[in-house]
Amino acid sequence: MVQGYPTSLKALVLQRQAYPRKPVYHEVHIVERLVPALKHGEILVRISAAGFNHRELWIRKDQYPGIVLGSILGADGAGIVVAAYDDRDELLNKRVFLVPTRGWETDLVGPEAPFGLLGGGNNPPIGTFSTYVVVARDQVIPTPAHLDDVHAAAWPVGGVTAWRAVVVNARVARGHIVLITGIGGGVALLALQLCLARRARVYLTSGSDAKLARAVALGATGGVNYTRKDWPRALARALGDTLLDSVVDSAGGPIAQQVGRLLRPGGRIVLYGMTIAPQAPFTMREVLRNQQLIGSTMGSKADLQAATDFVAQHRITPVVSRVLDGLENAEEGFELLARGDHFGKIVVRMNSSPPRARL
Repeated sequence: MVQGYPTSLKALVLQRQAYPRKPVYHEVHIVERLVPALKHGEILVRISAAGFNHRELWIRKDQYPGIVLGSILGADGAGIVVAAYDDRDELLNKRVFLVPTRGWETDLVGPEAPFGLLGGGNNPPIGTFSTYVVVARDQVIPTPAHLDDVHAAAWPVGGVTAWRAVVVNARVARGHIVLITGIGGGVALLALQLCLARRARVYLTSGSDAKLARAVALGATGGVNYTRKDWPRALARALGDTLLDSVVDSAGGPIAQQVGRLLRPGGRIVLYGMTIAPQAPFTMREVLRNQQLIGSTMGSKADLQAATDFVAQHRITPVVSRVLDGLENAEEGFELLARGDHFGKIVVRMNSSPPRARL
């Protein structure tokens, strides 16, 4: 056994409600567990920071497939490699973040195997809301030098989702005009940052004028408040004589009908979420304009690596809304997600005590 290898870890674990009630809201507890022994090809990462996604809230509400009670939550995490099965492993003492997905390595179209995501399930049976994580060495990516661990933990899930939506599916390029809906969430903000780095002009929607103002300060051209019934007309006025090349949407519902006349013939609507409605109607009007509706969920490990290289090249820093100190304050993260008034990612900074060595 590696000298100084920790004996135990602390993790945020999903547990059944002590007193069943409707609607379901599973409990989470900090649990101490043994650190698994390393197997061939594995490394041990001491997690410095872990990022929240809405998925964690949906899991607690029992609104996500494949939930496993007793599992550790969290898909986003960054830290340092503190041990390896091979004591000559070049990753030792390097800063890394965990690849959040499984089953999709390089295929350009979709997963090669059953797709899974870290945290809350068993494919794989690990999560990042933990002081230590044992993981296959080929399932981490070196952290870009310009990012600290808090901002690195705000990157993987949102980053690969935004990259796949913006670059792979919407094909945003220099000079394009793009609409991003629901600005304020982590994916939408990363999509904005990627579009701006690709020299596109970006318009936005949000239910908050304050969020629109903050996004414009980041470089967006303008935005409209979707709580106003005439927001498509307001967007049309802002666009003037120009048309959108693409729409990057997280809401679903009648988005094609709302913006179809503002989208150029052959334009793309990329849908990476459905927070408004579980359907997105697509009519003959859009077909006759050769417009495309494209579903976009997460991305491959190769997508994440390409996105990370781009972020390093352009020194893009994910927007972090709130940093919580220690797993004991993680409940506040769920409350912030439920309120929905955050602007950027919510991250837990771990308070790790020095490891206790095995005897």
